[in-house]
Amino acid sequence: MPESLAILSESVRRELMVDQLMIIFRREKQIPNSVSYDMRRYVKQPGWQPDDIGMMEYTYISENNPDNSLKLKFCVAGQAYCEEDECDEGTSCKKTGLSNCSEVVDTVDVYSFSFTYSYLKQFLSTKAAISEAEKYLSFEHNQSVTQIIPLCNKNRLILGSLFNHKYTGAMENIFLNSQIQFLLVYSMDCLFGEGDRDKVYQCKFLEDERGRETIVKAREILLQHIGDPITIKDLARKVATNECYLKKGFKEMFGTTIFDFYQSQRMEHAKYLLYEKGLSVTDVSALLGYSSISHFSTAFKKHTGIKPCDLLVR
Repeated sequence: MPESLAILSESVRRELMVDQLMIIFRREKQIPNSVSYDMRRYVKQPGWQPDDIGMMEYTYISENNPDNSLKLKFCVAGQAYCEEDECDEGTSCKKTGLSNCSEVVDTVDVYSFSFTYSYLKQFLSTKAAISEAEKYLSFEHNQSVTQIIPLCNKNRLILGSLFNHKYTGAMENIFLNSQIQFLLVYSMDCLFGEGDRDKVYQCKFLEDERGRETIVKAREILLQHIGDPITIKDLARKVATNECYLKKGFKEMFGTTIFDFYQSQRMEHAKYLLYEKGLSVTDVSALLGYSSISHFSTAFKKHTGIKPCDLLVR
């Protein structure tokens, strides 16, 4: 049985015959120096009573080994559905593949995400890790371990969004990259931090739901401007807040600065364009709004540790 299906077997508490599983959706990505993922949606079989479970697999080989990895795996009951305007009357559903477009299908959704040391090191601070989560992310623990991840509400929302969104093409790639990064943050928080417990915000305006919605909206706008750089001043104007609140609120809610988040998403999208789409370095540089190829190449290597030409399809 494929590794990614082991958690499905554990969730439904029975041995699985792979050839009897009905898969209605699959999305996967394998790019060097990037997060790898495999997401599958199966039709729930009669008699299955799946448990929603999450798991972290921490694999330590040796110090600074690029093959050290941290994997997140989830199995969550869900539903596949199709909005009526997506399919022509009398045809099969484009989303579920079943005969009735308006039918809601009970599913079991299986997710596997792999973060290698080579990928994670770009986010690590030069300072010594302080929290338990940071020690795992920087591979300071020298023993492999598997831990159950509590499925807090934030994780459930992210997992649901990975299948149930309307983005396509480049915007879909940008959206998935950002959501998976936050899934890692929230999973580590659920394991070693405060999880869904009541939180006291340092920025008082975040105690108001409208304040938090403002910061979330700013994040969405950043993702929409991956190829059209936007200044913090303009971003603050678009979400109707001041720059100071925006910068402080973003840092507190998402654990990173606006600039670092924006650069991270741009470079992850650059990997996708270079490796999966086979675009040239010149084309990717232009699409991401860089004034010169050299500026793009410098930023890419600083973020990923490799040159953009190393990802070109040969």
